[in-house]
Amino acid sequence: MITPKQELDGVLLIDKPTDHTSHDVVARLRGILRMSRIGHAGTLDPMATGLLVILVGKATKLSQYLMSVDKGYVGTIKLGQVTNTQDAEGEVLETRPVPELSEEQIRAALRGMVGDQYQMPPMFSAIKIKGQPLYKAARAGEEVEREARFIRVKRFDLMRWSAPDELDFEVDCTKGTYVRTLAHDLGQKLGCGAHLKALRRTYSGALRIERAVTLEQLQKMSPVEVSAALVPAHEAVPITVVG
Repeated sequence: MITPKQELDGVLLIDKPTDHTSHDVVARLRGILRMSRIGHAGTLDPMATGLLVILVGKATKLSQYLMSVDKGYVGTIKLGQVTNTQDAEGEVLETRPVPELSEEQIRAALRGMVGDQYQMPPMFSAIKIKGQPLYKAARAGEEVEREARFIRVKRFDLMRWSAPDELDFEVDCTKGTYVRTLAHDLGQKLGCGAHLKALRRTYSGALRIERAVTLEQLQKMSPVEVSAALVPAHEAVPITVVG
């Protein structure tokens, strides 16, 4: 579709499918667009779907600005099971009985997690300590000392309570927030344990999932349609950076 001579510049919004790493998406896009200058601004776990902000051409220079913005997610939390990855992809470490909980108790617990706080990054993460990603140590059964990170949870709302052990939520948070750790911590707070069952990113700064395209849609688009789908840099970068 895109010829090597056609250099594209801008921000491409991709609706990431599940079972793809962010690196997988970038690799596929290099093949589809026939370009090497492609990166992303903020990873999504393989299990997660939704908005992946892709930087094309000269827009790769915007990475630090676009990674710093707030992000929003919707997802599902499963109570009663603790996993080693804090999500549904991990090994179940513990199963606990779930107490009878009311919708208001769930809402109150979520409200209690809103605000400024320090969050301990999970062992199954790409954070590097002494040059090695934590997930490599985790796979080897090692526990590495790590520092808690400052985050802000701006909103953590219950969207659906499916008693006795499953809830849908919506959360707005700052960069670097591990939503699966929020799920894990909620389970600890309720005394029954929990893990993240599903996650979908809905926005990143001013960029919304409604403008995103799937990889399959992109493959069928003409060069003109691909160019039209790119978000110009001045629209994507926060006003505080360009203003």
